[in-house]
Amino acid sequence: MTKTPQTARRRPTAQSAAIQDIRFYRANEKPYGAFSNLFKRPIEFEGTMYPTSEHAYQAGKALKPAVRQWILSAPTPALAAMAAHGLYVWDVVPDWAQIKFERMRAVLRAKFDQHTDLRELLLSTGGSRLVEAGTVNNAVNRLWGEVDGKGENMLGVMLMELRTEYAKPRPASVPAAKKTAASKKTSAAPKAASKRVTAIA
Repeated sequence: MTKTPQTARRRPTAQSAAIQDIRFYRANEKPYGAFSNLFKRPIEFEGTMYPTSEHAYQAGKALKPAVRQWILSAPTPALAAMAAHGLYVWDVVPDWAQIKFERMRAVLRAKFDQHTDLRELLLSTGGSRLVEAGTVNNAVNRLWGEVDGKGENMLGVMLMELRTEYAKPRPASVPAAKKTAASKKTSAAPKAASKRVTAIA
């Protein structure tokens, strides 16, 4: 009987094969509490300054400008969320269920585009799985994060999508001198062509 080489019998351990999870929830937890929408960092979004990304996201739920302003004026992001969750049906934009995920993506993009330190923190997580680990088992926490390992973790998914975009190499910029030379060649070409046409005519 031929013995199987020792190296062939090796199997990756669960620890080496598993992707590391980075869990976050409370905004004051360092360093990854900054991934929470309740983290106090102002962002400009759609021409308005918001105290937090939670304010920016929740304000989009309001149909009337006055209600939107009311949410914006909430003293804390938690209160902004509570105010938005308590809106009457007629005060909510009709297509909120369809647009809320794209709004969240846009808000997150604004947050990390505008704050270099947060963007670097996001990139520093490498290939780790980002999870908003909720502590209260309800539908909202199971949608945007996970509770006891169960949930859609949409906030974590969107952060990982954004991390992937930031990690892509940017195309090298063309030096200004080369751009000028190229533009001169382009502008000179039609003149040469027009001279040839005149000669032929």
